[in-house]
Order: sequence, then structure tokens, then C-alpha cells
Amino acid sequence: MASVARVLIDTPLPQLDRLFDYAIPSALSDQVVPGVRVTAPLRAEGRLADGLVVEVGDTSSFDGALTPLESVVSPARVLAPEVWALARRIADRQAGSANDVLRLAIPPRSVAAERKWLAQGSPREVPMVAHPVEGYEGGLIESAIDGDGRLALRSLPGVIELPDGTWVGRWAVTLAQAAVRAVIDGRSAILAVPDYRDQEQLEAVLRTLVPAGTVAALDARRTNAQRYAAFLSCLTQPADGAHTPRIIVGNRSVVYAPAARLGLIALYDDGDPLFAEPLAPYAHARDVALVRQQQQQDCAVIFAGHTRSVEVQRLVELGYLSDVAPVPLVTPKVVPTAAQQSQQAADGGRVPSSAFRTASEALLAGPVLVQVARPGYVSLLACRRCGQAARCTNCAGPLQLASSHAVPSCAWCGRLAGDWACSECNNRTYRMVTRGSARTAEELGRAFPGMRVVVSDGERPLTRVEGEPRTLVVATRGAEPIAAGGYAAVILLDGERMLQRESLHVGDDCLRWWSNAAALAAVGAPTLLVGVGGPLAQALALWQQHSYAAAQLHDRRTLGFPPALRVASVTGKPAAVQSAIDALALAPIRDVLGPAPVAPEGPRSLDDGLVRAIVRFDYAHGDAVATALRGAIVRQATGARRPPGERRRGRPAPTLRVKLDDPEIL
Repeated sequence: MASVARVLIDTPLPQLDRLFDYAIPSALSDQVVPGVRVTAPLRAEGRLADGLVVEVGDTSSFDGALTPLESVVSPARVLAPEVWALARRIADRQAGSANDVLRLAIPPRSVAAERKWLAQGSPREVPMVAHPVEGYEGGLIESAIDGDGRLALRSLPGVIELPDGTWVGRWAVTLAQAAVRAVIDGRSAILAVPDYRDQEQLEAVLRTLVPAGTVAALDARRTNAQRYAAFLSCLTQPADGAHTPRIIVGNRSVVYAPAARLGLIALYDDGDPLFAEPLAPYAHARDVALVRQQQQQDCAVIFAGHTRSVEVQRLVELGYLSDVAPVPLVTPKVVPTAAQQSQQAADGGRVPSSAFRTASEALLAGPVLVQVARPGYVSLLACRRCGQAARCTNCAGPLQLASSHAVPSCAWCGRLAGDWACSECNNRTYRMVTRGSARTAEELGRAFPGMRVVVSDGERPLTRVEGEPRTLVVATRGAEPIAAGGYAAVILLDGERMLQRESLHVGDDCLRWWSNAAALAAVGAPTLLVGVGGPLAQALALWQQHSYAAAQLHDRRTLGFPPALRVASVTGKPAAVQSAIDALALAPIRDVLGPAPVAPEGPRSLDDGLVRAIVRFDYAHGDAVATALRGAIVRQATGARRPPGERRRGRPAPTLRVKLDDPEIL
């Protein structure tokens, strides 16, 4: 019987990111198995710590006497072997800690849900009917799932009505049918989507295809008990060791879900920034899916979307992913309206006359969608005389208006600015620079009298609207509700404003926002892009988003920007950043940009005195660079010493932060 347990201690300290050997007391010998939660003594700190058993065996590399485990928290094996292997690989790839990954992979414990799961046996298998994936060349997607293929899938635009009367995007039907194919073969499927709106569509389709209990939903909107119960349902059953195939749906962290027999990982709209993990070790869900597909070889991976990210385009050009398009090719009717063609319209020149006429005619047939850049009333003000941006005198944040009768207030600190005066010319009058969803709805309500105006944004989110005529829906980007039967027309406003954001991905993001909105139109309904021309408008009009991604990739290869190369940002105090750069002296990197001062974000001053360096390197050398940066983090955490005379004040907090593949660093 095994006498040694190798335990991963739950701690944020990077120097403790390794397995510790503990002796297994005879009283716990039957309970200590890989995957269970335990408590273990930490001699250095004189306390008990939580941990997870990763391995058990008879020998240890430690020569001294092993400390015995304190207790077994629960017999549930919450750490599946495939999840541990994935967590360790992602942590090493991102210069992070396995504990940080496992906090994303394993939900907080719910005792009631755990007891119920431990008491039940394997669910009774219910026969399911395979549904061919519609809209694509016969058997192509099915063959990829059966043969562990890798696809870059161009999603079908449009909406479709389910048997229960619910309307969903056609992309949701495609992914659901692909998941059913994997489950019928006895394998689980993981479906990752950006947010709850997309997840609701997927779940609606799956309810019509598979029996209740087959779908496990792992998303942050569930209560802790619900999420933990769904997580447990994905594990191997404790009573008989059986694995029940599941269709696991959720947001970015669902890619870590346990599945002993995984047949499919599918991501919809992987270019959405919601897939970028904001917590350490900052791994993008797309990269996690690719690593897991390599790790569990008998698994297919699909990246679907109306647009294609530059990262996926790179993999297509390398031959790693296969490009799959609908047959026949479906293209919405998109009409770009260049800025120079705009004419004075009913809302003061914001909508060109052609778009105004299109909306007037379409409102008689069904609802019309108007996409705008920002929520609220007016999100930015400027001096009426000189055009200088109106700023708060307290924190220098931008001033905004909440309504037509409101006093300007700061978007950062919230302070009212009723006595504002321009810092350049001392003028006290301002003008509106950007109009939000509320202001747009007010203006369009006057332009289209007698029409029902509906607003959908972050404050008033809507997921669905009825397909009634004479309904005008004003929505911010990403908050567009689905209309029954599709929209009779789609008007895309504020294109120029969206393109003014300083980001390497601004063109990709705009094309994705516009394409997703255009995909909600009814068959043959027009989509008008206002005020934007050039390659972006052409890619949208021809529905050739992959061609735009290819052109972007070519430009980034020339400039040495991601994803042609990998990058790592190193942020901290100057001495800590320089130490990390010195650690890369023997690593095969391309170059180092900086260090440069980090500008404080918003009204906070916590970033004062920090600098950032950007390291560029090839994909083949990623492990070496991550190892070197990881070593720098550990050395700073263990080497920080208290200055003389301050021994009772504690050790200085580490300031070094490393982010690999940060999508917004350039």
C-alpha cells in the first residue's frame, strides 16, 4: 500500500509551486488517493494548509523523515489527471503557478452538492440521435470529429427558429450538432463561448437535441453550489469508476473542465477579448484549447466564428488548421456608406440619407437594429470654442453627461463639474463629441415618430426582441439582441469612432463587431456600414473576413508583431524589471523593448514608479523564455530582504508581473 503522497499546496507563493512529499498515516491509507483534497502541515510557517494529492507512491526523493498528512477533507477526486497535466503545462508555458490555473479549473467546494454527488451512481444512459451538421459539405465536420481534426470554421450567418419557437444564431446549431456527434461516440465535448448571451443560445439548441442531464453548464452566473455540482458531474463516478460523456458549455475557464474521454473542444468567436484571462497566469482560452488538444490526442478542435482572428489565420497558413466554409457560401447583403457620401439627415448628419431611407422602409416590415459605439447618454465632452477635451479638475478624467438635463460628471471619480471651464481658453460652454445609446435612442425617436425605440446596452441588457414591425433597437457593440425572424435592416453607426481606439487589434475587433451584428439580419435584409471605407469595409461587404486576417498577418510578420512572434510584458519597479531582463541574457530572444514608464490607468496612482519592458521571441523558444522569467519571479519573491531597522514591518511585497501573449500590450 502506498505510503507517500505528493501534494500541491494551495498557496500564492511562487517559490512553493512544486509537489511536496508527505507521509500517509495508516488511518488515512485508504482515503489518500490522487485527486482528493487534504490538509497538510507547513513546518516553515507553523500552520496547516490546504492541498491536492497529485500522486501516491512508496518512495520519496527526500532523505529525512516525512511529515504526515493531517486529514482528508473529502473523498471526492476533484483533481482529474488530465486537468493536472494541463494545469502544469499551462503554468510552465505562461511563467505562472499551477495553483493559479487550478483556481480557474476547480470551483469552490459546496459540501451539500458534493454529498449528493458521492451518494449517487452513474446515470442511466439515454439513447440519442445523431444530427448531421447542416450547411457544410457532407460529412466534413463529422469526419474531423471522428478523426481528431483541427478546423477553422466559417460560421453560417443568420438566425433560425428551433422546434420550441426559440430563435438562435445558426452558428449555435452547428456547434451543438458537432457536440452531439462526439457524445454519441462516447466522448465528451467542451463548447466555449464569450458570454452568457451566446451560452443561452447554445443551451437552447442542446435542449432540443439531447436529453436532460447531458449538458453541464460551467459559468460564473451560476451559484457556487450549481457550478460545483455541474463540475462534479463531469468527473468519473466515485461508485463504479464510470465516465459519462457530457457536453460541457461555459465561458473562458470551461476549457479546463475535467473530461477523461474528450472528443471535441470548440470555441466560438475566439477573437473576443472576453476569452483573454485577466488573472494570472493570463492564458488565453484559445491557447489552452490548443495545448489540451495536443495533450489529449484523441480530440478534435474547432474555432468557429463569423470573423477569423489573426492568431487562427496563422495556424491555417501553417497547415495546422483546416479552413472550412459553408456550402453554398452564404453572404449577407452589406452596403458600405463612405463618410464623404454622408448627407444631412434627421439626426443632424450622423445617419446618411441612404441609411435613413433604408431604415424607414425596413421598419414597415420588421425591427431595425442600430449599432452604436458606447452606452449612456454622452460619453465625451469637449470645449465648444477650441475643441479641447473636457477634463475633471480633480483627477483629469473625461467628463460625460448622464442625460440631457444632467450636470457633467467625471467618468473616473464621479465628481460633478458644474463650474467647469476649459483649461486652454477658459470657455465655459461644451459640445458633445460622442453620443451614447441613450442619446442615440432619443434622437432616433424624434427622427422616426410613432416608432417603438428599444435600448440594449450594459445597463439594460436584452437577449431577445419580438420580430414586430415599427421597432427600432439601439444596441451597443456586443449587446445586440436576437430578433425573431431576423432584423429587416441593420445600421452600423460610429464606425470611425470605433476605429480611433489605439490598439493593434482595433481593426479585427471592429470587423468582428460589425460581422456579428450583420449576421443577425434576416435573409436578404440590408446591412449599412456608415462612414467607413477601405479594406475593412470591403472585407465586410464581400464577407471575406479571412482575407482581412491574412492581410493583417502579413503586415505583422513584416513589423515583428504578434502573432508572428510571441511577446512577454515584464512590469514592476525598475530594479526588478532589470533583474528579469538580465535573466534572459542566455535565452534565445529576438529583442527587448524598453523599459519604459507605465502610465497610471484611471484615477489610481498605484502604478506610479513602475516600468514595463516588452520581450519578443519565437514560438520555438517559448519554454526557455518562460522558464527564465519564472526564475526571476521566484528569485524576487524569495530574495526580497527587509532593510535594517525595519525587521518587524514584514518583507516588501514583490512588484514583478509577467504576462505572456498579452493581447493589448502593443
